[in-house]
Amino acid sequence: MKTFIKYSIITLLIFISFTSCKKEKEVITIIETVRTEETTNDSRVSLKLNDMQKQHQLSNMRSHLEAVQTLITLIANDEFDKASKVAYSQLGSTTEMKLMCASFGNKKFENMGLNFHKDADQLSEILKTKDKTKSLQALSKTMNSCISCHATFRQ
Repeated sequence: MKTFIKYSIITLLIFISFTSCKKEKEVITIIETVRTEETTNDSRVSLKLNDMQKQHQLSNMRSHLEAVQTLITLIANDEFDKASKVAYSQLGSTTEMKLMCASFGNKKFENMGLNFHKDADQLSEILKTKDKTKSLQALSKTMNSCISCHATFRQ
């Protein structure tokens, strides 16, 4: 919702600027001001990532989101064995994921990331029971780890 409001305001400002014959430079200044205010008001902890790290982390987050979408579809179709494999291989505590969490130099971020992957391991095990309710509860717990981390950290 916050993002929708932000982009609505930017769109409105651009529209007003163009319809009142403002120069392009003034429009850019307005957009930069909105972005600066947004960053200034963001109280989350910055991980101070370089551009390469940012892109890599964004790619990982998108991959996690795709895995969650796949899990929802598999659970809906009662394909619990496949879902269990996806939960572990794409979200679980694989060696690659453990190393990734440790690579950012922030112990709290590392611990939150490791907890997320442990939740995914538990999800993988619960999915093997083929209990849809418990599986969805475990998926919810895993997603709460995401929400907590995103509320705490930013790139």
